[in-house]
Amino acid sequence: MKICGQNIRKIRRNKDFTQEYMAFEMGISQKAYSDIENSKVKINLEILTKISTILDIKPSDICSISHKCGSNDYQERYNDLLEYMKQNNISVPEKFK
Repeated sequence: MKICGQNIRKIRRNKDFTQEYMAFEMGISQKAYSDIENSKVKINLEILTKISTILDIKPSDICSISHKCGSNDYQERYNDLLEYMKQNNISVPEKFK
């Protein structure tokens, strides 16, 4: 998660936003925001979403593992799983077809 904090700081600075501005927009103290950038707190989906909204970026621009956060790609993943099971002769229960 340290990389996420570093990415947030880099993007924020590129946009010429201060920590104080980010904290104000998030409704938290500057110290609390600083702790996010310094990876002193874990970034959850709510924090990630708020920051990405303020910075006008996708959450995946901050943390690569979040590239599917908030997306509705479940159907695609489900279909991929079914296809994998069929290709590998794994029986699929009728209710999941």
